[in-house]
Amino acid sequence: MPVIGRLVRVVSLTVRLTLCLTVYLKTTAPAAPVPAPPVFSSPNIVLITLDTTRADRMGFLGSKLGLTPNLDALALDSAVFTRAYAQAPFTPTSHATILTGTYPQYHQVDTFGVPLGKDLPYAPEILRARGYRTAAFVGSIALEPNPPYAPGFDRGFETYDAGFHNEGPGENRYRTVQRRGEEVVAHALAWLTQHPKGPFFIWIHLYDAHDPYDPPEPYKTRYRSVPYDGAIAYEDAAVGKFVRQLKLRGLYDGTVMAVTADHGESLGAHGEDTHGIFLYDETIQVPLLMKLPIKLPQASAGGKRIETRVELVDLLPTLLQAVGVEIPKEVQGESLLAFMKGELDPAMEAGRDRAAYSQTEYPRTEFGWSAERSLRTGQYLYIQAPRRELYDQKADPKADHDLAWSSAAVADTLASQLQAFRQRTTNQREAPKAALDPAAQEKLGALGYMASGKNASKGSGADPAADQLADAKDKIEIANMVHRAEVLQQDAHTDESIALLEQVMAKEPALSLDAKMGDWLMRKHDYQKALPVLRKAMQIDPYSPMTHFQLAKGLMASGDFAAAVPELEFAVAKLPGFADAHIFLETAYARTNRVPETIKECQIVLGLAPDHFPSYLILGRFLEISGDFEGAVPKLKKAVALEPKAPEPHTFLADAYDQLGQKAAAAQERAIARRLGKAAPGERPE
Repeated sequence: MPVIGRLVRVVSLTVRLTLCLTVYLKTTAPAAPVPAPPVFSSPNIVLITLDTTRADRMGFLGSKLGLTPNLDALALDSAVFTRAYAQAPFTPTSHATILTGTYPQYHQVDTFGVPLGKDLPYAPEILRARGYRTAAFVGSIALEPNPPYAPGFDRGFETYDAGFHNEGPGENRYRTVQRRGEEVVAHALAWLTQHPKGPFFIWIHLYDAHDPYDPPEPYKTRYRSVPYDGAIAYEDAAVGKFVRQLKLRGLYDGTVMAVTADHGESLGAHGEDTHGIFLYDETIQVPLLMKLPIKLPQASAGGKRIETRVELVDLLPTLLQAVGVEIPKEVQGESLLAFMKGELDPAMEAGRDRAAYSQTEYPRTEFGWSAERSLRTGQYLYIQAPRRELYDQKADPKADHDLAWSSAAVADTLASQLQAFRQRTTNQREAPKAALDPAAQEKLGALGYMASGKNASKGSGADPAADQLADAKDKIEIANMVHRAEVLQQDAHTDESIALLEQVMAKEPALSLDAKMGDWLMRKHDYQKALPVLRKAMQIDPYSPMTHFQLAKGLMASGDFAAAVPELEFAVAKLPGFADAHIFLETAYARTNRVPETIKECQIVLGLAPDHFPSYLILGRFLEISGDFEGAVPKLKKAVALEPKAPEPHTFLADAYDQLGQKAAAAQERAIARRLGKAAPGERPE
């Protein structure tokens, strides 16, 4: 076969590979080593956060479903807070509040990709400075500590066990974007075995109750009709396994433990299928129990039920005070230790109203609708939105009867209180910006999040009533449909997901979903339909590197490599670390015979993905074309090492050895290529 014919065949093969390839750059993101001060005797700390877990499923909070026997047993040794509230129905935002002891308007982590500020108080950093060993074990890519997920969350942790990557063909979500609770706990116990000496601070994050509510057996069968409850029962079993091991290792009695949820789940309440949009109790009220070391006098808090309203922002100062660590002045929450020890005068405390504040930016950042703010104080729940809401929680605990019109004076008062509270607690620094690359959007889509930022409104979110944006109450079915479409797409129900997204685009044309639709059509290999959709997306957002990238893929699939080149050059200029775009660009350069550009681009790809076989193959061949036969040989040998059964590297090595005058080596490589070519189904021998 002529040389150029072989090259076209190889590059064509590479195109087919790269059109369906996602480069998985797994990261474990270990924190930078910091010399630890001398260890002193202090209680250990274990923080367990249960993602998307409703308070009303807990037996220790009155549920009769029998889902949480292990947590109920732990509650007997703990103080139980019956009215605990999250500050946001969103995983990174709520965890930032828990771990910094500051409100969302202060830490400013209001969506994916916003970095956790280095000037914020942070539990692992504070405790590590006091001699604690620190480790985190998270169950989802939503808390991956690198851009663009939850950057900065690994600060102060000696170990941050994450390392998630995007789900590929034949891969399981529980080996890619998520881990089962038992695996998370197993990682934590393995760390404990390797670090038997304390004191330690361990954060365990379980993600099992997050949709698509897919618990393993026997919970899958036992709770077939209510899989969410099965997921709760499964995560309870995982917590039970960890607690039993603490007891067997003699660590339980001397450990401060806190178990809570970052937020709940709507499950259809108020029209919302999941979470992120609304601030009603279904997503904001969370379980919270705290166990003190058994040996301490205040351990009498075991079994104590505390009815006072508290917030997750109070968790960090409580943990610090419980182990005798000074609370940083920047912390905005209040320690709950006095409640647990019974040191407060009941009469005085009964007359004190502890308000609870919450917010959500997700409707604004992802859909262009108004943000929401809420204040729970006295008997009322007040929600600040374009159409504000007011509920009497004593008479109407499910928030079915809005009193905002009939009790306008009360609503006005609470609106003023909410505004004053935000003024006192807002960080005046410039808010950091989120950075979501295309691969990140796809990974978060696998969890059901939109997370593109393309529809972000111009409103600031500071005053939802003044932003004059759409009220999420009027749009909730659109959010539900987008979420369902994302889940269907990730479950490989491509036709159904596309049909549902088409319905959304017809109902809500203001949403910029053309790029998403083009991407999904590309995955279906329907390039004829995808190209005009992607060109429309380019008109709407000409500066989106993802849209340029998707359009380039469609052009390459249709054979127009020359037209794809400028689109890919734009994408890599905007996102120089986006490996997939560089892979496609090296292929486009190769197919348009741009020799120096191909060589340079292959080298860039190998810097990002050191074991990428097609790049070594193309680089070796184009070094030959450039006349650098000696430089080509080690690249092609590396290709052989990566894919020993591929005939192409041997064929190109034979050509290089011929040019170098090494006839015996050339003959040997050519013979290997013929043998491998015959063995490969559908391949013609050279």
